[in-house]
Amino acid sequence: EVKLVESGGGSVQAGGSLRLSCAASGYNYKMFCMGWFRHKPGKQREPVAIIDLKGAAEYSNSAQGRFTLSQDYARSTLFLQMNNLEPEDTAMYYCVAGPCIADMSVLQSLIAAGNWGQGTQVTVSS
Repeated sequence: EVKLVESGGGSVQAGGSLRLSCAASGYNYKMFCMGWFRHKPGKQREPVAIIDLKGAAEYSNSAQGRFTLSQDYARSTLFLQMNNLEPEDTAMYYCVAGPCIADMSVLQSLIAAGNWGQGTQVTVSS
């Protein structure tokens, strides 16, 4: 059973930084694509950053230049370093993982897999 446990959320002021962690278990970590989504109240869940099996990362327009994905393969953990946070980044952040399907994009593969963590709240005050 795939299990994803997020941590690292919290409350910070605008301009601050947080590092989110996603500890994965229940599967061969190196065989799944992974990513982070976020959910703001009243809005749909949206992708923030995703990474494929080769380690190539993609970021949303709002995350580009401020957020960085990294991985610790020994600990089966995905990190999201978030710098220069803005109030608009306030949301529940979710980790997602799944097998990368050859005929699908990484994003489609992750959504199709449906393996989500419980989320970690990020609150940025102005």
